[in-house]
Amino acid sequence: QVQLVQSGGGLVHTGGSLRLSCVASGTIFTINDMGWFRQAPGKERELVASITNSGSTNYPDSMKGRFTISRDNAKNTVYLQMNSLKPEDTAVYLCYADSPSTAYSGSQFYWGQGTQVTVSS
Repeated sequence: QVQLVQSGGGLVHTGGSLRLSCVASGTIFTINDMGWFRQAPGKERELVASITNSGSTNYPDSMKGRFTISRDNAKNTVYLQMNSLKPEDTAVYLCYADSPSTAYSGSQFYWGQGTQVTVSS
């Protein structure tokens, strides 16, 4: 089993910055992709960013420019740097990790506990 524990988040004014962290622990064979989703009240969960274990990143067009994802493989940690935040960025942010338990397993996704990000106008 893999556990993901998030930190960071909170309340920030428009234009401010926040950094989220997510640490994976437990019985880890390998971690493939890691990333972040967010979900605002009344809206569907949407991808914010993802990163492979070799460092290749992916951002939906709507997230490009203000969000930066990074990871430290030695620490099994993924980060999300959020700049120039807007009220519409207010949501619960969830990290995930694809961590198969063996070399022959398919994808196994684990989720963090979620963290609230609130951007006030």
